[in-house]
Amino acid sequence: MSYPKKQKSISLAWTGASGAPYGLKLLECLLAADYQVFLMISSAARVVLATEEGVQLSANGNKAEVQLNELFAARGEYGSPLKGSLHVLGKDEWFSPPASGSAAPKQMVICPCSTGTLAAVATGMSNSLLERAADVVIKERGQLILVPRETPFSSIHLEHMLSLSKLGATIMPAAPGFYHDPKSVQDLVNFMVARILDHLGVEHDLTNRWGYDKHNAEDSDK
Repeated sequence: MSYPKKQKSISLAWTGASGAPYGLKLLECLLAADYQVFLMISSAARVVLATEEGVQLSANGNKAEVQLNELFAARGEYGSPLKGSLHVLGKDEWFSPPASGSAAPKQMVICPCSTGTLAAVATGMSNSLLERAADVVIKERGQLILVPRETPFSSIHLEHMLSLSKLGATIMPAAPGFYHDPKSVQDLVNFMVARILDHLGVEHDLTNRWGYDKHNAEDSDK
């Protein structure tokens, strides 16, 4: 299969940790920002997506692409269709761009990231396209962001995070803040996705920024 190259491309992976809403919102924002997104979804991630979002995503990549695009169109937050392009890849699609340093995007986010995936990436397992894609970004000195969702973290988890941090990866646990006065679960999701987008250099208006929100503005008027 051929993949027409866009100026902005990124690899995104969803794994079996809780936090499917983060992954969905991040994907929607990247497509709205006109990114070419190579999406890898583990089998456990499909179970989590169905449990947390009620989305029964097909294991067939082409069908999954249609489902996700229809889902975002139904939300209508950014208009339809979204500007970017989506490619859902299977775990054995070794001839896809993320599998090779000569073609892979220089940025990758694993959100949510299970501790199993964390371990596989930290030890260079590369037993699936998802793991290989992360390995490629590391070896090519690209930007890798992992969003683990687990509590508490064991020493094993922390050692894997430290190993990846030393390799240049960014460890960004799914820990939304509350100082922006969230009114809904979606506000908390948006906060976390906003932090990820900040690190990727993607413009957004998902949440108020510290020092610019209404509370600080009111305080400055007193």
